[in-house]
Amino acid sequence: MTNSGIWYAIDCLAAKLGKSCSALAKECGLDSTIFNKSKRFDKYGKPHWPSCHTISKLLDVTGVSEADFFKLAASSTCA
Repeated sequence: MTNSGIWYAIDCLAAKLGKSCSALAKECGLDSTIFNKSKRFDKYGKPHWPSCHTISKLLDVTGVSEADFFKLAASSTCA
C-alpha cells in the first residue's frame, strides 16, 4: 500500500460518483479541503496519509468495502 495509491483511490471514488474531491469530503461530513492535492504533502514534502476515521467515513458514504477500496488503491485504473 502506498500513499499515492490511497489518494488515487479517493480520486477514483470521487470521479466514479461524478463529484469533486471537495464535494465528496463535504458529503462525508469532513472539511471540504481535506482531499485537496495541496494537502497531500506537508510543507516539508512529507506525505500526508488520510486517517482511518477519514477513510471509514469515505467508505460509509460511498458504500465501498474496505477490500474494494484497497484493491483500487493498489490498481492503476479506476475501472
